[in-house]
Amino acid sequence: MQRQNDILTVTVNPAVDLATHVAQVVAGPKLRCGQPRYDPGGGGVNVARAVRKMGGTARALVAVGGAMGVRLLDMLAAEEVPALPVAVSGETRISFAVTDDSTGAQFRFGVPGAELTATDAAALQSAVVEAAPQDGFVVISGGPAPGLPLGFQSDMIAAVSQIGARVIVDTYGPALTRLIEKPTVPLHLLRIDQGEAAQAANHPMTTLDDSLAFAATLVARGVAETVVTGRGAEGSVMVSSGARFFCHAPQVRVGSKIGAGDAFVGALTLALARGDPPQQALQWGVAAASATVETEGTKLCTLSQAQVQYAACRTDAL
Repeated sequence: MQRQNDILTVTVNPAVDLATHVAQVVAGPKLRCGQPRYDPGGGGVNVARAVRKMGGTARALVAVGGAMGVRLLDMLAAEEVPALPVAVSGETRISFAVTDDSTGAQFRFGVPGAELTATDAAALQSAVVEAAPQDGFVVISGGPAPGLPLGFQSDMIAAVSQIGARVIVDTYGPALTRLIEKPTVPLHLLRIDQGEAAQAANHPMTTLDDSLAFAATLVARGVAETVVTGRGAEGSVMVSSGARFFCHAPQVRVGSKIGAGDAFVGALTLALARGDPPQQALQWGVAAASATVETEGTKLCTLSQAQVQYAACRTDAL
């Protein structure tokens, strides 16, 4: 196995993901669905799964509770993803997606997790700090669980940064807004999608220049040393203080977009952990996301599928 720095992923609001399909989604009658597919889910969980599928290793620190939490851990074990479970008071949630066979449209439903307590928050903070690799990467991906204080992610980032870990964040909602508006410790890398960038900038990310300017602003303000901004099917922008890159995404058949962003972060993080240059890491991220879009339901791409798309990507220095 190729040498790499340690990777720890953190998921405080994981889920057991269910994907199925039905002839047509209509209101009223009972809908007879196809056989469901179950996968361990949640941002950091999927990042760790993607790292494993790309041929690397990552430990998944995950908040789990109840029977669904046990099932989540069993599925991670089946995929040979090392888990660091943190027992919390609430039951692990379930998310599900249904594809309409008549149109190909996919309907995605995210059920909120149970509210966590102050005791749960303290246990999670302590576990993350204890497990964070001093010369490795900590990936905080997904949204915060209900009940956690607004500053939970910021406090966690500050704590692990103090011990030398390089922090990569892919989050959304109020947690993302706080990181952007009140930066404390600069992240090693922030990944933000096109819609989130438009909301944060308060204007559409219509052009490539819009995305470049937005990312450069975040770098200049000390939000992150590197900012990666998605542009949907076009590809992704990467901006740091000394370089700017755009990776053009290949055209692919859309099977399911579930997990594409997490596959992006997993492949990019693994490339960085192996010492690849930033532009190459960006290309691996775009390739893994594109390959995952071609899969069905909650399935992630394989290394061979990502390699095909990597060869089809083009990365330009701007």
